[in-house]
Amino acid sequence: MGKTLIVVESPTKAKTIGKYLGSNYVVLSSMGHVRDLPKSTLGVDVENEFEPHYITIRGKGTILKSLRTEAKRADRVLLASDPDREGEMIAYHLKGYLDNVDEKCRVEFHEITKETVKKAVKTPRGLDMDRIYAQQARRVLDRLVGYKLSPLLWAKVKKGLSAGRVQSVAVRMICDREAEINAFVPEEYWTLQASLKTEGGPLAAQLARIDGKTAQVHNQQEMDEILAALQGQPFQVEKISQKERKRNPVAPFTTSSMQQEAYRKHGLLTKKTMQLAQQLFEGISIGKQGVVGLITYMRTDSTRIAPEVQKQAREFIAEQYGPEYIPAEPRVYQSKGKIQDAHEAIRPTDVTRRPAEVRQYLTPQQFKLYKLIWERFVASQMSSAVIDTTTVDLQNGRYTFRASGSVICFPGFMQLYIEGQDDESEKEDLGLLPPLQQGQSLAAEKLEPKQHFTAPPPRYTEAMLVKTLEEKGVGRPSTYAPIVDTIIGRGYVVREDKHFYSTELGTVVVNMLKEGFPDIIDIDFTAGLEAHLDEVEEGKRNWRQIVGEFYQPFAEELAKAEAELEKVDLAPEYSGDTCELCGKPMVYKLGRYGKFLACSGFPECRNTKAIVISAGVKCLACGGEIIQRKSRGGRVFYGCSNYPECKYVSWEKPIEEACPECGVQLAERKLNSGQVLRVCPNADCPSNANKKKRKKASADAAMQKAAQQAAKKIKKGTEN
Repeated sequence: MGKTLIVVESPTKAKTIGKYLGSNYVVLSSMGHVRDLPKSTLGVDVENEFEPHYITIRGKGTILKSLRTEAKRADRVLLASDPDREGEMIAYHLKGYLDNVDEKCRVEFHEITKETVKKAVKTPRGLDMDRIYAQQARRVLDRLVGYKLSPLLWAKVKKGLSAGRVQSVAVRMICDREAEINAFVPEEYWTLQASLKTEGGPLAAQLARIDGKTAQVHNQQEMDEILAALQGQPFQVEKISQKERKRNPVAPFTTSSMQQEAYRKHGLLTKKTMQLAQQLFEGISIGKQGVVGLITYMRTDSTRIAPEVQKQAREFIAEQYGPEYIPAEPRVYQSKGKIQDAHEAIRPTDVTRRPAEVRQYLTPQQFKLYKLIWERFVASQMSSAVIDTTTVDLQNGRYTFRASGSVICFPGFMQLYIEGQDDESEKEDLGLLPPLQQGQSLAAEKLEPKQHFTAPPPRYTEAMLVKTLEEKGVGRPSTYAPIVDTIIGRGYVVREDKHFYSTELGTVVVNMLKEGFPDIIDIDFTAGLEAHLDEVEEGKRNWRQIVGEFYQPFAEELAKAEAELEKVDLAPEYSGDTCELCGKPMVYKLGRYGKFLACSGFPECRNTKAIVISAGVKCLACGGEIIQRKSRGGRVFYGCSNYPECKYVSWEKPIEEACPECGVQLAERKLNSGQVLRVCPNADCPSNANKKKRKKASADAAMQKAAQQAAKKIKKGTEN
């Protein structure tokens, strides 16, 4: 048998797959996309049916040359980029460049295990041109919007702005929510709880109805009238209802539900969740078993599970929890909306590989995500929980009070997993009611009226934004993380205390797009375009037709907007500081890594400086002030204000206390539980000797070196 070259997207995946196949296979990585539209020009011939002009991505020439050399040496070439539209497009570009590529050259790995990889390489297929055309249509549409709208924003708002087809809709949603909150007028209402005394213990009941209608108490005067009528009057048990209900488990993860739950339960941002999922998919070394892909492909909107996997899960559940924990028939979940059902839901590649067994091989965050995926999948195949609910209605004249209590008779899937909630009020209260009999008379120990005001709709968190985008049909699994990154990076929104706020810039851009391009910024229109792209993938529509139907009215709107929209002048945000070079006021500017200070006299004066946030701590190395800084990647760290003379730095917030072991300034580390630990930032300190060693990035290494230098300086000062 001759040599076979397999080309995948990432080096990690190449390494994992290479270990599963014999010496007759060479597995190399393309490092993602190899060809794309040029950055310097539109790259789309609108006069020639929107023909795209692809070029080799800068820096990929060497990789392509190496792949071509290996392809010439091989007897056949298999293209194994990711199993989605983008992966299909990468395979298409590779096929056009490499030699020895047959028509049946495409293989897909929906999970990376030895069995599935060996099976996949034996059954290659041809390229799916419909999938390629759908991806090409998306790329062309995004390019037309981005490259045509951005110059308009430069002319009408300010230079450097850009607009995106899907991202603009996400910004609009956040701006619209902000407008709702600002326009919201709170309304007063009151609730009333009666604390009743029974032989079996206290009973709390809420006012539910007045004269048989839902209770609505608008002000204190109305509440005072109710309290006067109830004063000293007995409560009579009118009705006791007992009902057994079943609570079913939720479906296994799709991309968006995984992102939402990872955020709710572990505070993981969308981008981080996808990075961790990619690592778990591509392979982790787990001791004697070697490198293994722990989860299936993480970009999917399907909840489908393969029958053989369901069978394995049911056997595992019966063995671990008992036969009563498996339902009579395997659970099948209906996916919402229009989906790409080529993939399964996100699940562990082997259900018997429990999280505790692989914990030692994973980073803490990898473990959290794997545990979440494993528990969600196993729970999705378990029996329903059985809950007994008792509802008691108590009458007092015109007023009906209600008390409810629930008890879990059989935990079912809840033994393992319960889905998180965005709203704390959605959580279910469980608890038993004291024994009661119909007609029983009870006295109130206390009546507790409470004043409330209706609340505005909440601002979006990442989980809520992703959930809403999915529900509205905007974007696809692979786009949610880039959407969030883009709208923050462009300065259209900011994230504070986990919630998104629209900036003045974001509001101005959205209002301008609403006026000039109502379709571009319309949620239903964007969702409809996504549906058309799905139809292209299904072979039902021509991609050029889809782009043409979009572009003609868009071009007309663009010409009209260029002529009619007025320029918007954004008022500068003054900091109160003065430029030390020219004396003009300093203003806040938004750059790639957040806000910074710049001289208002730009371009004549180009003075800029970072915004200094004091940590309220002195540097033990030199006595300078510890201030908060940001790395090039946007990560917050702490450094001495006397830099570069003093190079003390720490990822955690320093405290004014030296490590007794090595002399480095100690820092605080806040755990998710709220507990605060004192840690030494010096990796070589004896106090850190027993901690698990991790690979350090170059920035970490530099930081450790600086910490050690600071320690020597402190030590030298104490000796003198």
